[in-house]
This record gives sequence, structure tokens and C-alpha cells, in this order.
Amino acid sequence: MNFDFPLILTLLTLFTGLIWVIDRLAFAKAREAAHAAKGGDPNEPARKPFLVEQSISIFPVLLIVLVFRSFLFEPYRIPSGSMIPNLLIGDFIVVNKFSYGIRLPVLDVEIWNTGRPQRGDVVVFKKPHDPNLALDPKAGVTFVKRCIGLPGDVISYDNEQLYVNGDAVHKSFQAAYIGDASNAREAGDQLYLEDLLGKQHQMLQWSSRGSSNTRGELTLGPGEYFMMGDNRNNSEDSRVWGPVPEANLVGQAKYIWFHWDWQRSGYVLGRRLFTKVQ
Repeated sequence: MNFDFPLILTLLTLFTGLIWVIDRLAFAKAREAAHAAKGGDPNEPARKPFLVEQSISIFPVLLIVLVFRSFLFEPYRIPSGSMIPNLLIGDFIVVNKFSYGIRLPVLDVEIWNTGRPQRGDVVVFKKPHDPNLALDPKAGVTFVKRCIGLPGDVISYDNEQLYVNGDAVHKSFQAAYIGDASNAREAGDQLYLEDLLGKQHQMLQWSSRGSSNTRGELTLGPGEYFMMGDNRNNSEDSRVWGPVPEANLVGQAKYIWFHWDWQRSGYVLGRRLFTKVQ
């Protein structure tokens, strides 16, 4: 079962806050007066109803979590290998949510434009609806990919070669990839250093298997971004479902704060703790 955590968190915050406000305005004085009339200890406040007491205790914590998660930073975990070698299965990342605009929780309405993705950014976003499917079961699922194309760019991908505005993106072979635990499934693939118009990052391509996800020339419209996984032959991205609209942006992946490979008996990779996303 899928739970809408932002909605639940927002509703709980509103509920506990309302309980606290209503009690403060309508019942607290009468309760204290009744306590005094019964000869209660003046140094001890009247006992609050259980729901009120719990709401007063929980509300500040929920409010802090809501503000922090909605407007500042949010943790995500990496469940797949589409961003190997830069993000591994088992990485837990911190996403800067004010990199690409401040949005109201649940309503997802932007209230302050704080910036937009730059070429080479590792971006977290909600997957756009696949126009090839009448009912897209993954619509609304959160993805993390690298921003390859900006509004107005012309992008194409053919025979394992990426083109931006008609120019082939340079890549240089580094070595055969060797991964740890679940990420070792990509062992033997070719590790390249790609120069994305001045921004360099590592990426993987198959060494002996055929090409995949060829994309014809696509011109990005206003507010559209072309996203690709760094594991080029094992990534569902804009080559499949097209550009990502601005409204789907969540934030920029900034740091890896923990690594726990639950698929391999809780394998922890210490050298990835508190490292910057490349």
C-alpha cells in the first residue's frame, strides 16, 4: 500500500495545531478556573485532556518536520542502478528542495522561484506521464537523473552517442567498472568520463551488449528538461518518456549521507558516508 506521507504529515500538523489553538482559546481558562475552585494546587496547572496534552507535545515536532521536509531538505534512498557509478543501490541522499523553487506542501504550488536546474545537475523529480501508455502506473513516482538538456536545447541520442545542439558530447574511456554488492551486477561495463559542455561526470555504457534507448532529435520547449541516467543502458529516462516539465521538479541531489545495501544483507559501504553527489 502506498501512503501519501506529505499529505499525512500536513493533516497531522493541522489537526494537532487546531486542537492546541481551540483548547487555548476556548477551554484552558475555564479548566484552570475549575481547578482553582476545587482547591487545586495553584502551582500545578489543571490536568489537560489526553488528546490536548498529546497534541501540544507533538505539534511543535510535526511543524518542524513539515517545514524542514517541505521547504529545505528531504531524504531519499536509491533503489535502482540507473545512476551507477555516481549513485549506487543503497545510497541515501539529501535533496535540496529550495534549489528549484519553494512549493507549498500537498498543493505543490510554487510560491518563490529560487532557481532552475543547470546542465549536469543531479535532479530529483516526479516522472512525467508516459504519452505511450493510456494508464501510466509509474506516473507520480519520484526519479533521480542527470539534467542533460535545458529549455531550447536540441537533444538526440544515437548509437551510444549523446548530442546537444548538434554537437557530440565528448567522452573518454576510463576503465572497466567494478562495483560492490548489488552494484557489482554492472561489473565489466565501460566506465567513461563525460564532458557535458564543461561539466564532467562519470557514466557507464555496456561493453558488449547492443545499444538501447535511441532517441531521435528533440527540441525542448519552455520549462522542459531532458533527464538521463548515468548508467546509460540501464535507465528509464527522457529517452523513453520525453522531457520533464518544470512543475515536476522536486530538488537537487546534494549529498550521500548513508549507504545501506538492503538487497545484500544490510551491506554498509563506509566510504560513501557524507560525500557530495558528483
